[in-house]
Amino acid sequence: MRESDVERVRALPLFSRASPEVFRDVTGGAFLQRFPAGTTLLMEGDPVDFLYVLLDGMVELQGSWKEKETTLALLRPVSTFILAAVVLDADALMSARTLERSEILMLSGEALRRVMRQDADFSFAVSQELSGCYRGLVRAVKNQKLRGGAERLANYLVTQRIRQDLVETMVLPHEKRVLASLLGMTPENLSRAFASLAKYGVIVRGGEVTVSRPEALERLARPSPLIDNHMPPQGGVVGKAESERWSSATGRSCGYVPS
Repeated sequence: MRESDVERVRALPLFSRASPEVFRDVTGGAFLQRFPAGTTLLMEGDPVDFLYVLLDGMVELQGSWKEKETTLALLRPVSTFILAAVVLDADALMSARTLERSEILMLSGEALRRVMRQDADFSFAVSQELSGCYRGLVRAVKNQKLRGGAERLANYLVTQRIRQDLVETMVLPHEKRVLASLLGMTPENLSRAFASLAKYGVIVRGGEVTVSRPEALERLARPSPLIDNHMPPQGGVVGKAESERWSSATGRSCGYVPS
């Protein structure tokens, strides 16, 4: 890494309490690379050699079974992913690919595990990160199991309004096919869910959604602090469990919930 890159990485909260020696040991074999859109970073079932930290761009996490594929998460900066597999030295449960030009920090998994065993402060920082991931996963499961499709879509739109500065007409950040997968629906069910929201002031025109009656939409969504985390994304949040990875529907994401 270049000297300017080292300073950027050093500023990540994952390293906020790390001594110079710990930082050097963890980042000694690190890479900071820029990948074009459509680059496959890893495949599910593969051994995981690196912890990935998304610093710029967007990454899609996918899972598959038989002939089926699903989008598990769309990550935005700053997000770690595949952290649990790195800590456990286990195979990846998800595939990852870039959706747009992305800048990604790759930290050696072997070095990370070694330093975790040696340094309590760094181990605690990693455990905070994993705790944030776990809480995001719990939010995602509750969202899927306790809400119907229209309610999940309503909460997604409420969050997108917050993310896009409470505009009346927002731009969907994903294709509707991807959005359907994120919300656990088929494209047909997503279309029906959008149609059902018309009486709440939701109008869809291609990739744009107008919410003319936000109060009515929120009454349907009934966002809950025990499920939703509508905080907009902020830079430099790696390692802060109390401000878990931001997700478009359910909180923040480090590779387990949609964003």
